[in-house]
Amino acid sequence: MELKRVVVTGLGALTPIGNNLSEYWEALINGKSGAAPIQQFDASKFKTLFACEIKNFNVEEHMDRKEARKLDQFSQYAIVSAKEAMGDSGLMESDPNLDRIGVIWGSGIGGLKTFQDEAQNFFAGDGTPRFNPFFIPKMISDIAAGHISIMYGLRGPNYVTVSACASSTNAIIDSFNLIRLGKADAIVTGGSEAAVNEMGMGGFNALKALSTRNDSPQTASRPFDLDRDGFVLGEGAGALILEEYEHAIKRGAKIYAEVIGGGMSGDAYHMTAPHPEGIGARNVMLTAIDDAEIKATDIDYVNVHGTSTPLGDVAEVKAIQHVFGEHAYKLNISSTKSMTGHLLGAAGAIEAIACIMAVKNDIVPPTINHFTDDPALDNKLNFTFHKAEKRVVNVAISNTFGFGGHNTSVIVRKFKG
Repeated sequence: MELKRVVVTGLGALTPIGNNLSEYWEALINGKSGAAPIQQFDASKFKTLFACEIKNFNVEEHMDRKEARKLDQFSQYAIVSAKEAMGDSGLMESDPNLDRIGVIWGSGIGGLKTFQDEAQNFFAGDGTPRFNPFFIPKMISDIAAGHISIMYGLRGPNYVTVSACASSTNAIIDSFNLIRLGKADAIVTGGSEAAVNEMGMGGFNALKALSTRNDSPQTASRPFDLDRDGFVLGEGAGALILEEYEHAIKRGAKIYAEVIGGGMSGDAYHMTAPHPEGIGARNVMLTAIDDAEIKATDIDYVNVHGTSTPLGDVAEVKAIQHVFGEHAYKLNISSTKSMTGHLLGAAGAIEAIACIMAVKNDIVPPTINHFTDDPALDNKLNFTFHKAEKRVVNVAISNTFGFGGHNTSVIVRKFKG
């Protein structure tokens, strides 16, 4: 069976550094930090007082107030980014076969704020079980995919992937595979997360996963820096329209890039920590490269998972050096989490978008907030510190790893017809 080609025809982004695709990309290449003191709740008693929140967002500019109240924030974010991507693609203007267009979404946590609010209301009452009838439909992780499907009448494959921080990259890979197998003409994919709330911050603080650099939030996310002390929690969504090549060409769609491979692996090592030698990260990149039928030397840019944790950054760099050998010194490597923070289940989507835009525009976004080299890392590698770098980017790989040892990589290539 001959596999079909898969291209990207639409993008949408709602992030801590930009509320649409153009704002997000401009902020990335200008090295803008999205970290600031938390505004959504009183964080004064928490160990971490800051996060990468979405700014200047009014959901009623995007949907009816009554409808918005039926949705957790993670679903609101999903719908807003999907609307941008669908509008960008022009897919619905081409009278498509809706039975062959699907939605595969990713979210690691789902409606955490909804769960928190309902639990607080219950325990503050007299013990009588009074719950909002929308409690369960708002909370469950799959509901974002359902709402996007309903909004456009899309009757193709429809589900959500849950693999912690790898969730939205899993969704992209599943979408890619279904299209190239001929099971769908197009799929709305990506991911969303909204965990900047008391339970989210408290839980990750208890894990000692978050930076506590309260005196300097904007510089707290510092991947590869000697003094990194954890990730900065982020929120938002990213959406991609993946489409079968011939289907896109027939309707005259603009094409951002081509998706050519995806890989998945497991660390089989620890609940939250990566394998110290990066074995799972190594395997997933090798699997993606093999799937794409390219050589490691064909890759120009690696958008790393790069969360700014002491263990994770070292393990991923070891994996890169193993996979790429001497070619590792010709790569550009960057962690855009230094700007956006860590969007958990939505991280893979917005970082895949960063790779697609890098390939399209031949610009690599930087890793900001670097102050001191870490002797545990090979600092001869090009981590693209401080400033974006212009270079030809024909092929890029995006890595996303999650608690539980879930590893995913997706590869995109410059579209050349």
